Amino acid sequence: MYLLKFDPILKHTLWGGDKINAYKHLHNSLTHIGESWELSGIPGHESVVANGEWKGTLLPDLIDRLGDALVGRRNHERFGNMFPLLVKFIDARLDLSIQVHPDDETARRRHGCPGKSEMWYVIGAEPGARLCAGLNRPIDADEYERRVADGSFEDVLCFHELHAGDVFHIPAGRIHSIGAGAFIAEIQQTSDITYRIYDYNRRDDNGQLRELHTEWAKDTIDYRAESDYRTHYTPCPNKPVELIASPHFTTSLYDLTEETTCDYSARDTFIIYVCTEGEAELTTDTGCTLRIARGETVLVPACMRTVRIVPRGHVILLESWC
Repeated sequence: MYLLKFDPILKHTLWGGDKINAYKHLHNSLTHIGESWELSGIPGHESVVANGEWKGTLLPDLIDRLGDALVGRRNHERFGNMFPLLVKFIDARLDLSIQVHPDDETARRRHGCPGKSEMWYVIGAEPGARLCAGLNRPIDADEYERRVADGSFEDVLCFHELHAGDVFHIPAGRIHSIGAGAFIAEIQQTSDITYRIYDYNRRDDNGQLRELHTEWAKDTIDYRAESDYRTHYTPCPNKPVELIASPHFTTSLYDLTEETTCDYSARDTFIIYVCTEGEAELTTDTGCTLRIARGETVLVPACMRTVRIVPRGHVILLESWC
């Protein structure tokens, strides 16, 4: 058993930019890369191991082979061979569509898959970049339908100016959209179900208007409004800072210039590290050592009890598990 890296799954999108190749030190001629799926169990888009003995193995096949030792007993019982989290980098050259995701009950009833709750960690933002999260005042389904029809739906959306280090939790039902100039790390449930409400009348590569799902979204939306949609936290160098603790995943931030050891002996689950800045050396209690650098994601198997992180200068890691 060893620390695992995976080949990125690069997604060409209408709104994608040119930052991901440079950020991840990739060498290809692809353009308009909107997303890099770092760790995925989405059917048909499963991650492939990039290192070691199991290089070339699909993630579900690896779970089938290693079971509890890889993902933990409870996760294996709940999710079988489907990896429960999806990790992405997102580069928005243009605004993404205004959208919402269904919860678990709705998604299973309609689509036979989990719902989609997610979180965003802002790696970088161009001047004036913003995103939408939630409503600026409560509305109801009738007002939603009217505003979608007359083109005034944006008037009730809550927009937020972005800065590096900002965090947003987007539970299922919360209307949202990533704006132009945002570069984000996203951690979410393993689901690709999106209800697109409005897309600025954009056309795809074939000149067709992209499909909208305004009616399906109607009974999915949380029509309430909150006073503040940001996730506030106090940075604490060289200490773990919990960002999100939800029923679907927990994510913490490590901003390190000093060596630290993480003790996972009380958890029966995998750990994901996403490196957003710098680099470090990871060493486990089993003697496995691996370098992680900016733009890389590493999966720590559940059977490993401790991980020592030795920064090479300064490193920022997101740690996530469920």
